[in-house]
Amino acid sequence: MFDTIVIATDGSASVRRGVRVAADLAERFDADVHALYVVDAGDVETAPERLRDEMRDALQERGEEALADVQAETDREVTFAVREGRPAAEISNYAREVDADLVAMGTRGRHGENRFLIGSVAERVVRTCPVPVLTVRQLEEGSVDTLLGEEPA
Repeated sequence: MFDTIVIATDGSASVRRGVRVAADLAERFDADVHALYVVDAGDVETAPERLRDEMRDALQERGEEALADVQAETDREVTFAVREGRPAAEISNYAREVDADLVAMGTRGRHGENRFLIGSVAERVVRTCPVPVLTVRQLEEGSVDTLLGEEPA
């Protein structure tokens, strides 16, 4: 059913559950795992010009840490990729390139006005990605994660 799963991560605490669920799916379906981190070009472009290279380097370093967190969640071999651009577009493009069967990602679960003001990478990926997208919401502190049989970190 799933031969290739792309796990999109930004390294934040809110995506940890999504990474765990995706790693579990990869184990169950014996799927190839690709972990993707996107350096948001908008973050780099809005930094003062003299700081852009430092900002890019810092974001790439954060990406490498985020990808290491994905590897820590699975015993499977993981193919890593760091891209720079608009996150939703890069995630969709990468899914096409590797002929993914599924993209899995966490979501912050914003509601109301904030969702419209801030926007949502996950929402854009769901709308534009050519393959199915699994979004996994971070649970509230103290909630039981019945899907994985454990409490959230």
